[in-house]
Amino acid sequence: MSVYRRVRDLREDHDKTQRDIAHVLNMQLTVYQRYERGERELPLWAAIKLAEYYHVSLDYLVGLSDKSERD
Repeated sequence: MSVYRRVRDLREDHDKTQRDIAHVLNMQLTVYQRYERGERELPLWAAIKLAEYYHVSLDYLVGLSDKSERD
């Protein structure tokens, strides 16, 4: 699974809007939307922050694992 798909699925599973997550990442909504659409690569700092926010492993967030729990 691609990073942008996993990021979108996590957001939707947590009943958050794109605006909510853009606020968490302290970025403009349009920038976050580009990450979800796969138009821009998600920077490492943002991936780490999202993994912490959703309480999932970084491997899960970037699609390297289907196990969502952090060790």
